[in-house]
Formats: sequence, C-alpha cells, structure tokens
Amino acid sequence: MYGRMDLSQFRADTALALDRRNFVRLALGSGAGLVIGAWLPAGSARAEAAAQGNESGGVFMPFVKITPDNVVTVLVKHQDKGQGVATGLSTLVAEELDADWAQVKPEFAPANVELYKNLFFGVQGTGGSTAIANSFEQYRKAGAAARAMLVEAAAKRWGVDAASVKVAKGVVSSGANSATFGELAKDAASMAVPADPKLKTADEFVYIGKSFPRLDSVQKTTGARIYTQDVQLPGMLVATLARSPRFGGTVQSVDDKAARAVKGVVDVVQTPHGVAVLATSTYAAIKGRDQLAVSWDDSKADMRGTDALVAEYKALADKPGLVARNEGDATAALAKADKVIEADYIFPFLAHAPMEPMNCVMQFKDGRATLWTGSQLQTVDQNVTAAILGIKPEDVVINTLWAGGSFGRRGVYNSDYIAETAGIVKATGRSEPIKLVWTREDDIKGGYYRPLYVHRVKVGLGKDGEILGWHHRIVGQSIAIGTPFEAAIVKDGVDGTSVEGVADTPYAISNMHVEVHNTKAGPPPLWWRSVGHTHTAYVMETMIDEIAALQKKDPVAFRLSLLEKHPRHAAVLKLAAEKAGWDKPAADGVFRGVAVHESFKSFVAEVAEIRIVDSKPKVERVVAAVDCGLAINPDNIKAQVEGGIGFGLGAVLHSKVTLKDGVVDQANFDGYEVLRFNEMPKVEVHILPSAAPPTGIGEPGVPPIGPAVANAVAAGTGQRVRVLPFADGLKLG
Repeated sequence: MYGRMDLSQFRADTALALDRRNFVRLALGSGAGLVIGAWLPAGSARAEAAAQGNESGGVFMPFVKITPDNVVTVLVKHQDKGQGVATGLSTLVAEELDADWAQVKPEFAPANVELYKNLFFGVQGTGGSTAIANSFEQYRKAGAAARAMLVEAAAKRWGVDAASVKVAKGVVSSGANSATFGELAKDAASMAVPADPKLKTADEFVYIGKSFPRLDSVQKTTGARIYTQDVQLPGMLVATLARSPRFGGTVQSVDDKAARAVKGVVDVVQTPHGVAVLATSTYAAIKGRDQLAVSWDDSKADMRGTDALVAEYKALADKPGLVARNEGDATAALAKADKVIEADYIFPFLAHAPMEPMNCVMQFKDGRATLWTGSQLQTVDQNVTAAILGIKPEDVVINTLWAGGSFGRRGVYNSDYIAETAGIVKATGRSEPIKLVWTREDDIKGGYYRPLYVHRVKVGLGKDGEILGWHHRIVGQSIAIGTPFEAAIVKDGVDGTSVEGVADTPYAISNMHVEVHNTKAGPPPLWWRSVGHTHTAYVMETMIDEIAALQKKDPVAFRLSLLEKHPRHAAVLKLAAEKAGWDKPAADGVFRGVAVHESFKSFVAEVAEIRIVDSKPKVERVVAAVDCGLAINPDNIKAQVEGGIGFGLGAVLHSKVTLKDGVVDQANFDGYEVLRFNEMPKVEVHILPSAAPPTGIGEPGVPPIGPAVANAVAAGTGQRVRVLPFADGLKLG
C-alpha cells in the first residue's frame, strides 16, 4: 500500500531497534502472569505501563502474555483482514517459545505507536504486504526471551543447571521435573531479561515452514468471529450518513421532517460530511435516510464524467511530464528504429469492494473516546479522532476488531469513515455509543478508488527485433500527494506508486525514458491491492509479450534473455513454465499466456490457460510460482496467491467505476462486477525454497494475472487488449 520496501534499510533499522540491552521487558501482572514486551527505554512511562498487565480485562501492552491458565496470548500489532497475519505472528512466537500450538491465541494489540509501530512506516499500521517482513525478528525475539525466562525460573525452582532444562510443546522439564508455562509464569516474572535471546536456526524449526490451519478458521466458519457490524453495546444508536452524490458537493439545505417520522429514528444532525440519521436499529437508520430531502450545493463539485477525464488524460499524454526515469537516449533510439510500436492503455477507476463495508462504533464520554472498528492505521485513526473531538491522541482508545477485507480501503490516509463517526458524535453531543454503518451502495458510490490511468508507450525495435528505446508516459492521480505520506513516497513531484513496475523494470532496456502527469479528479484516490503494480505490470508484460511475438520468439525465452541480471525473476519464471508444461503443446482450443513481476520485494510468475467461450475468455487454469523469501506457512502463502489471482482476474475481466456528470454509475455488485465462483480457475501455486528474509505476499499475486490472461487472449485471437476491463476492450464475435 505504501510502495516498494527497502529491505536493506529495514534490516539496518531493525538491527538498531533490536540491539538494545532491554529489548524485552518482563513484569508480573495482577493475574500472576508473565508479560513479555517490546523494547522500551528503561524507566519511561510507556515502559512502566507495559510492565503492568491487567488481568481483569484492561489493555496489555507487550507482544506475549502467559497467564496461569497456561494460555499464551500473542498481541498482534497488525490488522488481520483476511490475510492471516494473526496466525503468522503467533507462529513466530510459538516457534521460539516452543509452545504447544493448541495453547496459543492471538489478540489485537491496543493502539500505541511507541510499542506497536510498523518498523517500515513509523506509525502503527498495516499495509504494503509488510506485516510479517517488519515483525519477523521482533516477534521471534519476544518468544525466545519468554522461553529463556521460563527456563531460568524452572532451573531455580528445581535446583538444576539451566542447560539441563528442556522445553517442548508447552512443557518445561528437567529429569523427573516438569511444569507448564502457566505454572512457571509467576516465577519467570522475577527472572532477568535476556539482552539478546538466542534464536533457532532453520533446521530447528517446528512451526515455521509448515502448513497448518489458521487460528481464525473455525470461528470464521461457524460465524462466531466478531466484526464491527456485530458489535452491540447498551444504549447504542445506529447512524447512516447522506453524502453528496458528487465529489466535492456540500449540503445546501435539508428537510428532515419525514426522516424524523420514521419509527426508531431518534435524531438527525448535519455534519461536515453530510446529514446523519440516528436510530435504534440499522433498518430504521437506513429508512430514515431514504426519507431525507437534501439539496446539494455542487458549486465546488467535480462535474466531469469518465469520457471527459479520459479525453483530458489522453491530451496530457501528448505532452512532456515529470521525469521518473531517464536512462540513455530513448528519443534518439526511437528515431533510428526500424519499427516503432505505439500503444495507449486505459485503466478504469476501481472500487475496493471488501465484503464488509466501512463501519465504526464510537463512544465519547468523560473526555475519552473509545472505538471499536477494523482499524488498519491505528495511529492515523487516533490522531483524526482526537483532532475532531478536541482531545489528545492518547485519550483515544481503539479496540481493533477483525475486518472483513480491505484491499487498501481501511488504510485511508484521512481515516474518512472514522472521521465521519467522530463528526456525528461531536454534532450530537451524545455520550452513548454510536455505530456508523455504510451500505454496499455507500461503499461503491462514495468510497475511495484505484485511480483511472492512461499509459502511452512507444517502443523502438532494431532490424533484428531488439529493443532500442522505450518511451513511456503515465497519466493519473497521485495517491500520496496531499497526504501525510507524501514526504516518504513522492520525490521531485513523482509519486513512486504511480510509476512502480515501469520506472524500475528489471528488463534490460538500455534507452528508457519514463514520465508521469499528476492529474486532479473528483473521485478520491487510494492504494488498491498491489497499488501501482495493478496497471504498470499489465502494460510492461503485455508490451514485452507483443515484442516477443513480433520477433517470433518464445515469450518465456525472450523474457529470460532480458533478465540475466535478475536471477529471482528468472527462477520463478522458469518454475512456473516448467510446472505449467510450457514446453509441451497445449490442449486443443487452449491458449497460454505468461507474465512475471516483482512487487513488495516478492517475485511471482503466472501462466494462464484459457479458452474462448461465447466470444469471451474463460480462464481454466493458472500456474503460479512465487519467491517471497522464507515461507512461514506455505498453505497461507498459497491461499494469498490464489486470492490475489481471483481478485485481479475479476478486475481485468469485469470491474470498473464510471462517472456521468460527476456521479458514480455503479451502486452494488450488479453494476460493479467482481469474479463469480463459476469463473474461478484451477490454481496451482509453487513456492520457491528460500532462506532469505520473508517479504510481502498479500498483494504480489495480483499484478501478473491480468497480463498473463491478456497474453493468452492475444495468442488465441491476435487481439491485444489495451482498454480494461476486457468486457470493454476485447471485441470478439
């Protein structure tokens, strides 16, 4: 979500953070349990707070908590929105602690940036496929420290040498002596904290590298898992919000008489975001909102439709933009080329459309705000809430709940739906809890979007088909400009998320020039699963494929010839081709396409097999190869790649958000189409063995699927699809 990771910098930062004498703090909580926390400067207020566990249900600050009932609770600093991070971080702790997997349970950490910040971002938050990568050593060391202290406590209790004490499956033993973690927790609380706890070597791993069910599977399957929409509190009111149908519109006047007459409606208030209806039930709140008569002031609204925006973007593509890469002399190379390929690509706005639309429960009482929500950027959510309510961020308590998907939507830089809730709370002056509910229509029509982009590419080829020069312009909204993340992501006006995947292509192209135009449009932009790679991978991989076809070269062999300096790209490409049987003829009526791409420091290659059925491509099989460093849980990695393929496939085949006179046309899944169950292909995922540090996996499966399918379509029909989705850009029959 925040662009590419710099692992070398991460390792340096992590080493600095971990090389502290008291990386771990240990204290005895009121429940006589062992509490293991992150490093904090000794004597700091936060450190002392971290040392006080409150067994009666308060907030626990550290990473690991062991209670007398022998439960190991892992405090998960990242939001789990379906990607499996709660299981992943629990695995790291369980591995080094030598816990029994059955005694481990995850619990979301409270909002506390000093303790739980993302080491890549500097704020507490989840995104950019960074959760495991930035927590890998941190959580392993917390588990290792807890284990060492339990061993020391056992040795002291039994009067034996600590070297004789063994730990396995949650039991500490030495000779005839044995005890559970829970039985030793109180004694362990008084042991010295190891400055640098020893970590296991790969050959000692019991859990890491093994596939086993996720910790949330049963509760999700049975419906027991609690999401924000499930939260019910005494006296709670439900709110819905009427927003301007146009981006930038504001309330001019409102007649709320009919809304107030709806049974269950208790209040109607105007906020900076629109008009809110509060009721005793969700149904009444929605019904009341339907009865509002609101006149909107569109004087500052964006009135342009999709056609107008595309025309403006194409006009900008004729003009020089900000330079993102300038290597060699692409202009001169194109001038002397024997053949020049020119192509325009159009990518539509895309909604995130998570299964659980945005929602938040907030109570403001006695100068303190308490939130229950699937928070993805806890630090930002705290700051936004505090600013609206006029309190300090530390007076905002966030109870992070499981989230039913996000794909970037909950990681919004201005905490829009949190801000809406705080605005309603402030406008009403009420102290009872208020739950803001977004409907599906609210989500599709008024959410944040993957921006609309236009690419213009010119590639010059020599007499033998070799690439002489590459000129590339990208036109679209910057996601980061004007947000708190601008300083980290934008350099010399170039948003890294707009050009990633093109400006840093691994292909050996000697003369390459890349430019970008940052546009302004009404629909607010936001990172969308795999961010800029959603469109840049498609352009690069379909263009490379087209060049290979013109040279009458095998697409895999041609890519490999351009990837000689990038062995990890080449390795996944070779593995995917091998497992797909690329060297063997496809079945009658089946066409293959391939793509390889790096995103979030992970490498993924995909081979798609399709048939043309009723003048449409039907994707039957996808073979993927992935290198994401050390595989913590191979089954979860496969699940993430499978999910990414389904997510990306729906987008390229069907999905689009369009505007007419500034109003979004789509409202629900009947208009905004996603992949259906009957369209999901058979997917095979092969993980390349690696001892490298783990990298991202939630997003890297998305970018290659679109171009792989497009290249298969071209192989079967001769058509190059340059307008997405395929429903618009592919004309067969």
